[in-house]
Amino acid sequence: MNRCQGKSGNTFTSRIWKGRDKLILDSYNRAFSYLRLSLLPVCNFRCVYCLPNGNPKEALHQSHLSRPEIRRLVSALAELGIRKVRLTGGEPTLRPDLVEVAKDISGISGVEKIALTTNGYRLAEQAHELKRNGISAINVSVDSLVQEKFAVITGQDRLPEILKGIRAAQDAGISQIKINVVVLKGLNEHEIGDFLLWSERAPIDVRFIELMPTKDNGEFFAKRHLSLGFLETLLPHRGWNRMEREETAGPADVWDKPGALGKIGLIRPYSTNFCNSCNRLRVTSQGDLQLCLFGKGNLPLRPLLQNDAQREELKSFVLCALGQKNFSHSLHEGDYGSTRNLAAMGG
Repeated sequence: MNRCQGKSGNTFTSRIWKGRDKLILDSYNRAFSYLRLSLLPVCNFRCVYCLPNGNPKEALHQSHLSRPEIRRLVSALAELGIRKVRLTGGEPTLRPDLVEVAKDISGISGVEKIALTTNGYRLAEQAHELKRNGISAINVSVDSLVQEKFAVITGQDRLPEILKGIRAAQDAGISQIKINVVVLKGLNEHEIGDFLLWSERAPIDVRFIELMPTKDNGEFFAKRHLSLGFLETLLPHRGWNRMEREETAGPADVWDKPGALGKIGLIRPYSTNFCNSCNRLRVTSQGDLQLCLFGKGNLPLRPLLQNDAQREELKSFVLCALGQKNFSHSLHEGDYGSTRNLAAMGG
């Protein structure tokens, strides 16, 4: 048994499992092989479901993990079994050293895949450089294929630029491109058929995401939330079949279709089994371990990222901290945790 101390000063205990595959396990025997790392908490878009009023003032003045701190973090977690790293924001391409960060991570032993989640506004100019420096998968937020509607949802009239960037990523040879679509009642649900056709005709994976509640979007959530349960009926009627889940996969249920060039994913935080296969560690741009997207409070890792000699202490702290992780969120009880907006962690 190891002992660790959380941000509140309370002491927690957790068993450490060490197997042949070096898997990080929580107390529910779930294995963690996937790190979501926020590079900064700000974004240049004003999506109606996330930052309709722009970035909070406090987010503009926060310091972010440096490249050496990121290297130490990812190196330690890779020794514990992390194989996939997703760089998120806010909007990670606002960080000037994004390419250098990706290159650093690509050189870390044990990391097999580096992905990027972006709004796509710089993708046309950066795609080839990102590919050369280790990015092999990109998720792009495209909440509408209608230019005027896209501008209403994101606060930016940039759909042609985003689509150009997606084509540039394809030309650069990035092997996996996913489109994230937050489904919003009364705004874009009528476009689901168009997104399905896009995924059938192009090597593009479309992920439909159920609107998630945060501390800041309660009124909007009540007005625009639409359960995606109906898609589990629609997709089989359209010839789509549910696939088996991969070990390092994200939270989506994935569907494929004979002859289709892409796949469909459904992310439904309200579904009864959403948390059963959780495999993700989340670290904020300030270096806090976030045990659940909808949890309360974070655990600071940054004090353990100041020199290489702290690696074993960092690894022990992370393993022990997982002893605090609950089996599931409490969305059904109306508890949305402490996340103010999704830009703070990138989902």
